[in-house]
Amino acid sequence: MSSRARLPLEGIVFLYFIAYLPNVILTKLVTTMPSATLGRPLTGLETLPASLILNAILTYLFIWLSGWHRSANGTMIAGKRIPIPTRYTFLSGIGTALVLFTVPLSFTFKGVSIPFIQLLMRGDILIIAPLVDLMFGRRVRWWSWVALVMVAIALFITVQARGGLALPPLALLTIALYTIGYFIRLAVMTRVSKTGDDASIRRYFVEEKIIALPMAVIVLGLISASGFGGQAGQLSFGFIQVWTDPVLLRLIGIAVTLTIVSIFAAIILLDARENAYCVPLERAASLVAGIGGALILAAGWGLPWPSKAELIGALILIAAIVLLSVAPRLSASVQRARAETQ
Repeated sequence: MSSRARLPLEGIVFLYFIAYLPNVILTKLVTTMPSATLGRPLTGLETLPASLILNAILTYLFIWLSGWHRSANGTMIAGKRIPIPTRYTFLSGIGTALVLFTVPLSFTFKGVSIPFIQLLMRGDILIIAPLVDLMFGRRVRWWSWVALVMVAIALFITVQARGGLALPPLALLTIALYTIGYFIRLAVMTRVSKTGDDASIRRYFVEEKIIALPMAVIVLGLISASGFGGQAGQLSFGFIQVWTDPVLLRLIGIAVTLTIVSIFAAIILLDARENAYCVPLERAASLVAGIGGALILAAGWGLPWPSKAELIGALILIAAIVLLSVAPRLSASVQRARAETQ
């Protein structure tokens, strides 16, 4: 990660956006274009097992080929050094697995659109980001508070345009569990790794992923094996039949971009600055990528154009990113000017 020292955080956020954009497009195409096997588009649950398994394989390949595994805690097994988590990163892995596990549940609720519930889940994370900072005695600067408010306003506008917060109880439970998982992850990051140090980022990424990814796949496998309800049938297709469907090529693309996104997300969230600064950057970039993907899909594949509320929300998010990029530099310049005059 020698390039990390030369690239500002805004550059990492831009790369995160560039990687997220094709992920959004491919995911939407897979879930809107009929598959050769089913004669209809795949559901979110049908795409998830293969994409998660491929993501796990690609992540492990990256960890090994990049040498990041050398930064992790490890133990010798059969003459080879195997990365192992600490109790903190193990806990973070559970939190991340909880996030990965609740996301597919959010795809299954009748009468609740996927973008709607995903916006709610992202909005909750914006609330807990400054709370985690305050818990660990971190200073939350004014521009982080303003950016949080701006992102919250963007989410509120979109949510209101979609008809309010009428949700079934299981959907509310899913949002709560997702938020708990993310809270655990941010708390552990802040406790053990939020220094911006390259070695710390590599260590955290490796130790968290070696727990989170297999745990998420195992939980999905248990649900599939249970044979309970429509979710199990959809997951069964995702574990077994999807591997012979031509849609697999797009799922590989989803897994590749998801792996890249997860690397950049770790770098952003583990930056030494407060969570109230880093989380809005990461959340806003993903939401803007979603709007950008929707525009490309509408122009290229004839899918519905984003609503006026969604476009207004995207502009507010872009403004929040600009604020977080410019305000700290202006503040630093003012402080230097004051120091020089004293």
